[in-house]
Amino acid sequence: MKNDSIFVYSPELFQYKFNDNHPFNQLRVELTYDLLKALDVLNPSQVVTPRMATDEELELVHDPKYIQAVKLASEGNLPKEKAINFGIGTEDTPMFANMHQASALLVGATLTAVDYVLTGKANHALSLGGGLHHGFRGKASGFCIYNDSSVAIKYIQSKYNLRVLYVDTDAHHGDGVQWTFYDDPNVCTFSIHETGRYLFPGTGNVGERGTGKGYGYSFNIPVDAFTEDESWLHAYKVGLTEVADFFKPDIIITQNGADSHYYDPLTHLSSSIKIYKEIPKLAHEIAHKYCNGRWIAVGGGGYDIWRVVPRAWALIWLEMIEKSNISGFLPQEWIEKWQQKSPVKLIDTWEDPHDLYPPIPRKLEINEKNEQTVIKALFPIRNHTNN
Repeated sequence: MKNDSIFVYSPELFQYKFNDNHPFNQLRVELTYDLLKALDVLNPSQVVTPRMATDEELELVHDPKYIQAVKLASEGNLPKEKAINFGIGTEDTPMFANMHQASALLVGATLTAVDYVLTGKANHALSLGGGLHHGFRGKASGFCIYNDSSVAIKYIQSKYNLRVLYVDTDAHHGDGVQWTFYDDPNVCTFSIHETGRYLFPGTGNVGERGTGKGYGYSFNIPVDAFTEDESWLHAYKVGLTEVADFFKPDIIITQNGADSHYYDPLTHLSSSIKIYKEIPKLAHEIAHKYCNGRWIAVGGGGYDIWRVVPRAWALIWLEMIEKSNISGFLPQEWIEKWQQKSPVKLIDTWEDPHDLYPPIPRKLEINEKNEQTVIKALFPIRNHTNN
């Protein structure tokens, strides 16, 4: 029987853990899962257990020498001086036991989502353990060891021969995925993120448009620091609508980092939960308009794991199952259960407090700058259309 939407989940996903003090914390996946269970919107039949990605699948993107290095690091057998060459053993991506297995399971979870959607068992699939968009062919970067989205896209190309639109709404530029497909006209990457002037990884400028046959298939909208909801949503909706219409994909993959929120400790944007209601809504529309409903959503960044990520990620699932028109209070049982463990006071409503942050002094200037960025980003397709 076909499930319109599936949720890829297993407690084993929490094994991807650098250390207790690291900002990347997969507890947020459990918090989201538990919130959906408390809402009674997640049936056991919709929950799918992920499989492990094989070495052959990882090698669709990653260098075999790098995979071998990750395996050695997993066992504590990779010398620090060699590890650094592969981007592991750093402050961002420290080595931990069973690192290879934990990372391969995150990739396998996204591949599980792909196969469910592309064999017709589901229209939409959510794999919140994934979204590790900074991983490179031979190097870990920015909390990401293997790049599940890049592997998934290569897997889709090799097994199903489809054209993929990759949409990245993480506050950090989706650099690993962009560079993997920079010369490929059958993969269109769209990333809206905080400008790299002050934020890792420092890339994602408007001028990064692709190379060779892939020129014109890479789109970046770097928004200014302190960007608020209205300006962010304008850039996202106008940008993605026009890019989707230009590319007309066979399938859409969305990376849903929840770190553009004002509360996020690692970024400098001033958005609220409002954008997280709209992000999946437009993705859903595009999936049905161009892709016969085929939509795979993965997680990503998000470092206020208590007040922001569970609500933001729950809204993706609620959109998939067409129950996103939600407001008011979160389930009391969920608040009571997790408040005991949270170091901050939980937000007990779907909406953010009205006084989330003080007025932004440069609001008009920021909005105008973002508007200009959108015009520059879309210039090639607008110009082409006009000709």
